[in-house]
Parts: sequence; C-alpha cells; structure tokens
Amino acid sequence: MSHSRFLPEPFQTGAPLAIIAGKARYPIVLAEKARAAGIPLRLIAFHGETETDLIDSFADSDRALIKVGQVGHMLRALKKLDARYAIMAGQITPRRLFKGLHPDLKAVAILASLKERNAESIFGALAREIAKIGVEQLDARAFLDDQLAEEGVMTGGKCKVDPDVLAHGTRIAKEVARLDIGQGVVVSRGTVLAVEGFEGTDAMLARAGTFEARDPLFVKTVKPGQDYRFDVPVFGLKTLESMHRAGIRHAAIEAENTIVLDKSEVLARAAQLKIQIVGYRA
Repeated sequence: MSHSRFLPEPFQTGAPLAIIAGKARYPIVLAEKARAAGIPLRLIAFHGETETDLIDSFADSDRALIKVGQVGHMLRALKKLDARYAIMAGQITPRRLFKGLHPDLKAVAILASLKERNAESIFGALAREIAKIGVEQLDARAFLDDQLAEEGVMTGGKCKVDPDVLAHGTRIAKEVARLDIGQGVVVSRGTVLAVEGFEGTDAMLARAGTFEARDPLFVKTVKPGQDYRFDVPVFGLKTLESMHRAGIRHAAIEAENTIVLDKSEVLARAAQLKIQIVGYRA
C-alpha cells in the first residue's frame, strides 16, 4: 500500500510519523502497514502498556518511553524526534485514569481545565497541545484501509441477523456512543442486555452472556460526529474469543468506521467458531 485515503492532502511521505502507542495489537499492525508504505516512523511508548516487541523494533534514537500522564514529556519527545505527523493507536488501561497515572504539570493543567473527563475531552485537549507544537494528528484509520469492516456478511453465507434486531441495536448503540458511555451494546429481540461502559467490550460481552438470552447480537458503532483522530472502535481476535465464551454468535460492526485488526485471521477464526460478522452502514 503506497497511500491511504485517510491521509490529508498534501501529505509529506518522507516526513516522520510518530505512533503514540497504547497496548495490544493495534499500534503493531499500524506500524507494519506504515512501514510497508515507506513512511519513516518514530514511537512514543508507555511504561507497562506498549508491547515490548513494538518498542524493540525501533532504534533508541527513534523512540521515547514515558509514563502514562506525562504530557509535557510526550510533547518534548515529539519535538526531539522531529515528528511532522502523529497517530494515537491502542488503548491505555482505563483504570489508569484513577490509579497508576503520573501526571506532570502539563497534564495537571489540562485535566483541571476539563469539566468532563471522557475519551473525547481528554484526547481532544491532547490533540490541541500536539497541534500547538506543529505536529498534525492523523486519522487513526490511516494506512489501515484494508483492515476496515466492509458492508455485508464478512464471514460469508446468508445474513442471519434479523433486520429489526439490527435496527434496534444500532439505534441504542448510537445513543450510548453519543452520550460518551461506550461504543457497543448487546441486544436480543428488542431487549438491551448490556451496554459497554468504562469496563470495556470484553467485560460487557461476558456480562451479556450470563443472561443466556436467545440470539443475542453484539453491535459496535462510532458516535455521531466521531473524531477519527482517536477512539476509533476496534474489533479483533480478543473480542471474538470473548463473544465465543459468552455464547454470542452474531456481531454487527459499522462498515468503514470499525477497524478489524488482523482481518483475515479474525474472519477465519470466526468461521471456525461459527460466529457471523456483518458490516452495516448507519
């Protein structure tokens, strides 16, 4: 892939891109795709969050390792690494907002200025600080065009999701996302079984599975007016395994706006588990 439709115009192909990397596979896959596109990369990694393999794939001169909450340190690192662009990829463990946070003076000032502390307000404030130092933050889907959900049954075969159940699930999921509560719900025949909150997707799926409802549907969406620089929904192997354990056999994820990490592996594993994944347009 030499280009991505989610890149700004103009885009300086030879300018360094810093990946601000949280945990798990998302930043790893992004780094692989960006490198394949010939983009020079830098890395901002977090102690106890970013995967060691990703950190080790960067030279010492091309990376910075900081603690969660060290915003001033991050901004200085972006300047030192001569980054022209930045992408936020991968979650930070949610509980760190309450325990394990190491805020520096810049972070304290930002948090004190916020009336509400959710993903949009916190990351939005970070994005403004990043822009002030001349670094452009990119759409988090950049370089991952081939990893996005597609409209229709991605796992093959005839769609087994009831259109009325999907419409109900989508409506609830969009409202939950609009309120900054979460990006997913599980519904069953007109009943809302579980709503994603601060605990995350996997815990929600486990909770929904305890009801043993008939034909539950997991719906993943983005909020109305989504800022695609951060908090883009991701569906991966871990989510799939959580669905399997919970006895949830159908997922509907928003096409073009949900990243399916390691897409070919996810769809192959879904077929093994007899889980149907449907991409829908809201």
